[in-house]
Amino acid sequence: MAEQLGFLTLLPPVIAIVLAIATRQVFISLFVGIFLGYVILSGGNVWIGFLDTLQGLVDVFADAGNTRTIMFCALVGALIVFMQRSGGVNGFIEAIDRRLVKYERRKDGSSRTVVQLLAWATGTVVFVESSISVLTVGTLYRPIFDKLGLSREKLAYIADSSSAPSSILIPFNGWGAFIMTLLATEGFANPFGTMLRALGYNFYAFAALFLVPVVVLTGIEWGPMKKAERRAREGKVLNEGATPVVDESLTSVEAKEGVQPKAINMIVPIVVMVVCMPFMLAYTGWADARELLGGDAGAGAMLFQSIGSGSGSTAVLTAVSISILVSIAIYKAQGIFGIRESVDLVLKGIAGLIPLALLMLLAFAIGALCKQLETGIYVSELARGWLSPGLVPFLVFVVTCFIAFSTGTSWGTFAIMIPIAVPMAREMDANVLMAIAAVLGGGVFGDHCSPISDTTILSSLASATDHIDHVKTQLPYAGLAGGIAAALYLILGFV
Repeated sequence: MAEQLGFLTLLPPVIAIVLAIATRQVFISLFVGIFLGYVILSGGNVWIGFLDTLQGLVDVFADAGNTRTIMFCALVGALIVFMQRSGGVNGFIEAIDRRLVKYERRKDGSSRTVVQLLAWATGTVVFVESSISVLTVGTLYRPIFDKLGLSREKLAYIADSSSAPSSILIPFNGWGAFIMTLLATEGFANPFGTMLRALGYNFYAFAALFLVPVVVLTGIEWGPMKKAERRAREGKVLNEGATPVVDESLTSVEAKEGVQPKAINMIVPIVVMVVCMPFMLAYTGWADARELLGGDAGAGAMLFQSIGSGSGSTAVLTAVSISILVSIAIYKAQGIFGIRESVDLVLKGIAGLIPLALLMLLAFAIGALCKQLETGIYVSELARGWLSPGLVPFLVFVVTCFIAFSTGTSWGTFAIMIPIAVPMAREMDANVLMAIAAVLGGGVFGDHCSPISDTTILSSLASATDHIDHVKTQLPYAGLAGGIAAALYLILGFV
């Protein structure tokens, strides 16, 4: 197929990339790319290409794993609404706030360091969803940063750097489900195990996440951030002429009137979901593990193998469903919501994440299309003559960073690049796990520092800082983390 179509196999993903960068409309760009691909497969017949495009979108649901993953991401919206409407998020914020009072009163300078580290730790712990993470950190720590003379740009940087990196490094969430399904589409028999092994090569996520405590503990600052911190110590939390983003009503749901904020209403749903995921992985993979290892294997070996062999999509869908049911039960027991109101909130949450479900639908469709076109194989054959296999992870990372930064979406970038990077690495005998990690790290780079990324915008919003000031102060740190990652891919690619 790749030899017959030649460079035409490149057009669908390339056109999708170019349109996404030019228009900032990822949905339209992916659809146009899919449509163009099916027109090419039909020999240039536009009508047949259109019909095949619709069928290709329908065929996404023929794969049960795709369907379960899309359902999971929609249901996560219900969980997010539950945690906010029940007062769980407010309760969590108040619980942390009470523990910060003693640090606010200190005059020895340690309070500034401790508060910054606590903000970073909070963002890392709330890994279930990157938006919840940045909103929690910004809302919770903004008043304290103002009191201690810490800039809001610094708060936005900490919130941003502890959200997407932790969400992808602790993948018991929508990020993990999405990535596992993309890997399953590429033929990996154990997508969960593959994802975990690849995470060890996700140098950008590690560098971005752990650069924060290094900066806080050493006090080393440079570029626009240094000026912002000097200004904040003089009592000016915002830059001259800054326009802070403060309309939180666009991204948060108010707690129900009269409800007492309780951190448990946020903690319990998250804990239930996180605990259920590995349990269901082990449950769904137990039979395969027994067949592979035999009846004499020890419990530890069986557990490890079963988790690796389990169905990631089944695990995440079951986990979020159980979490929602438990949430309904505890909220009903407290008299917060009745059954009818709970159902309404579930539907509201699902509606809020319909765009994400649509993105996943298009992502799975273009992934399947690139497989039919053998795009990755064609790219590898094209590059084999002049490109060393050791350069594959480095180039994949650089290209992915550019796409993600330009489009502002990590998930859309994953959808475009994984179907290209995986076959390319396989055909060129490069390190496939490192290539996967390069895509994931490059996608996080875009989510972390692109001025049009939703997480970057939310970080500015939650921290009540000027969005452009946040981007300017963060870019040098993100650039350093990206440079470290690129250098490691370049070095280790040849090892």
